[in-house]
Amino acid sequence: MKSRCVRDFNRLNAPTADVRQLFDAMLEIYPDRVNPSSLWGGGEQRQEAGLGSSVTDEIVVAAQRRLLKMRKTLLVFALVLTTVSAGSVFAAPATHREPLDAATLNTVRSRFSTLMELTNRHDLKALHEMFWQSPSALLVAKSAIPSEGSWAGFWGNEAIDQKLHDIATSGPAVLQPDFSKLKVVGLTHDLAESYAPINITVSYAGQDGTPRPFLMIIDWIKIGKDWRVASEIILPVPPAPAVEH
Repeated sequence: MKSRCVRDFNRLNAPTADVRQLFDAMLEIYPDRVNPSSLWGGGEQRQEAGLGSSVTDEIVVAAQRRLLKMRKTLLVFALVLTTVSAGSVFAAPATHREPLDAATLNTVRSRFSTLMELTNRHDLKALHEMFWQSPSALLVAKSAIPSEGSWAGFWGNEAIDQKLHDIATSGPAVLQPDFSKLKVVGLTHDLAESYAPINITVSYAGQDGTPRPFLMIIDWIKIGKDWRVASEIILPVPPAPAVEH
């Protein structure tokens, strides 16, 4: 009887959809079973162990659903990542905003004109006041000392004052900037930069007093309400190479 019951239990376990159906099918065959709770527990154990076809099918379906959900999630993530990457590559560059207004830029242009006038008048005291009073103030100009090289940087107000004095006392020194090419731009709210081609006539440090082309780049710093020269760089323009015939 016991072995027959086990065989029937195994036979009915496969086609039944759940534990309840297995329990009912067994009771139809053995209505006088004295311990139905054992039958129910056995059905639960076998179904949970995956020995019933319906439970196995449910597990497979559930796994397929989870896999499909995972694929959808990965697809959405990939689309978002692609969109973000494309946005980073093709995003329009930020529009530049001039930190200084037109009136301030005109003020710096006026200061440049004043600097040229004072230099041509050899007004060394006024030129001293035009520069930023700092050990970080810089003048790059022709050097008369061979060990310094042909051109050198002179740092601090004392060195700058001495260099301007040496140039002014060496003979005529005339600066003729091309104002049509003067360019002034703002770097920050208290820094500006000017650029201008310029012809300089000077007899200092072996120069023969012939007008020669240079480039003058000046960084301006705002001190209080005034704009002063933080650095003045004078660069010689090399002559054009001879054309070979």
